[in-house]
Amino acid sequence: MFKILKKDKTTNARVAELYTKSGIIETPVFMPVGTIGTVKSLSPFEIYDEGFKIMLGNTYHLFLRPGIDIIKKFGSLKNFTGYKGAILTDSGGFQIFSLAKFAKIDDNGVSFMSHIDGETHFFTPERVVEIQEELDSDIMMQLDVFSGPETSKETAEKDLDTTIKWAKRSISAKRKDGNLLFLISQGNFFEDLRKKSARIMSGLDADGYAVGGLAVGETKETMFKMLSSSVSNLPKNKPIYLMGVGTPEDIINAVSLGVDMFDCVMPTRNARNGFAFTSSGTVNIKNSKYKSETGPLDPDCGCFCCKNFSAAYVRHAFMTGEIFSQRLLTLHNLHFYHNLILRIRQSIREDNFSDILRGINLKKGLSLF
Repeated sequence: MFKILKKDKTTNARVAELYTKSGIIETPVFMPVGTIGTVKSLSPFEIYDEGFKIMLGNTYHLFLRPGIDIIKKFGSLKNFTGYKGAILTDSGGFQIFSLAKFAKIDDNGVSFMSHIDGETHFFTPERVVEIQEELDSDIMMQLDVFSGPETSKETAEKDLDTTIKWAKRSISAKRKDGNLLFLISQGNFFEDLRKKSARIMSGLDADGYAVGGLAVGETKETMFKMLSSSVSNLPKNKPIYLMGVGTPEDIINAVSLGVDMFDCVMPTRNARNGFAFTSSGTVNIKNSKYKSETGPLDPDCGCFCCKNFSAAYVRHAFMTGEIFSQRLLTLHNLHFYHNLILRIRQSIREDNFSDILRGINLKKGLSLF
């Protein structure tokens, strides 16, 4: 299910293959976020053709809209969307606690009011697995409890214990062999809880493991300290997924710790707000200096946007509110992220990943990409 092909000599970075029923996913991998089955402004075919063989959907959002009964008519979420690659579905735990109204937890599960229409729903760990099996997700995530950054240690440990109980129930609820189940290691910002979570989760022998509850406002130093505590105590022979973390620098540093999978809204959300990732740094297309720029956003980029349009045109389209500009910037940013991942894999294979890591940590930018 997970085959390590190459390990870096000086860090914990590795290149591996993750076997899913929809095909082999080479890692490290970045998954575009298609919360409701679509990556905003792009078609599923464009996502796949750009090189992304796996994307992310969200159980909470899909459950509310269009509804599981609708998707079941198509046989799977994959059929419903037309996407040719694999799909990982998040359990929706984070969204319940960040979006839904009046979320209440007990040992059995969580009740919440939809942020859309106020209707009350109840998710148990078993029901969340059942929903994802109905979606026929290639990779399913357990229902977990998200503890906010201001949570006390007492509450964080209680939430962690609930997440562990729900992990065990999620494993027992799994019925389909072809749908992989990942457990989520939590622990808030307490190092001992992070270690406790990872060690207990490791004993449950899941198909893979995720690290959740990070990149929610804490410092980078704290984030990577907690990440290291989690990853160092998770199995080395299983895929490790860092949820919701995704600056290019963060991805490179996390890969050095042994993380294999990433998702983040950053490349797509930033694009819709006029920001582009380039080999020379982040570009704000609203800046007046691009008003007459005859060259592309990034002369080193080979994406559809940079091959066909000037920065001046992209800026004009964006400033006049044309949807096409959001498509162009989204395509560009995702191309950048995919190229970043390809370079990371290549550097590990060629035993020079430490050069990339050193360049990032010395704040030399992303000129290699």
